[in-house]
Amino acid sequence: MLYAIQSLPFLWDGLLITLQVSALVVLLSLIAGVILGIGIVYGPRWLYWPIRIYSDFLRGIPLLVLIFFIYYALPLIGVNFTNFLSVVVALSAFEAAHIIEVVRGAIQSIHRGQNEAAKAIGLRFTQRLLYVIAPQALRRFLPPWINAVVDTVKGSALVSLVGIVDLTLAIQQVIGRTYIPMPLYVLGALMYFAINYSLSSASRRLEARFAYIRE
Repeated sequence: MLYAIQSLPFLWDGLLITLQVSALVVLLSLIAGVILGIGIVYGPRWLYWPIRIYSDFLRGIPLLVLIFFIYYALPLIGVNFTNFLSVVVALSAFEAAHIIEVVRGAIQSIHRGQNEAAKAIGLRFTQRLLYVIAPQALRRFLPPWINAVVDTVKGSALVSLVGIVDLTLAIQQVIGRTYIPMPLYVLGALMYFAINYSLSSASRRLEARFAYIRE
């Protein structure tokens, strides 16, 4: 365990990369997923089908395949990304495809009468969306979205496969020098657990904050 403690500064650098990738992916996928999710519910038919195909296709392929495609295949047609940008784009596109469905389900769970009533009193579409639909859909959106955020943190471990020294690769490099794997894997697992447990705790607080009925 002494070797694991001595390697903490190096692992800390890897952890910062993991957090940086995760934060960027969460932000980008949330923005894209919410916009496209609203588009798939309220947009015209010509917009519905491209979003539907995008969501179904990306949710149906392994994340690792998408990362390798962007990193190795796109340069063949002249599109070159750095390894960091490749994984951010791949993870963001993958998570956005899932968030689209979360947004769609949250919005469609609201009774249509709510929208019709808001329309009857003269509210415009943006007003109906912001003041009537969104507050009710938010509490349905939060639990699956937090699960997606947790999956993003865990999925960020795949960035090590394209040479980015995140927490996972940092652990492997230290093991390659010390040949003592178990304490380091335990330490890495505890770090991931601390991040994801914090996210889960934040999720429960947010759900309680936006719940209509509190115990």
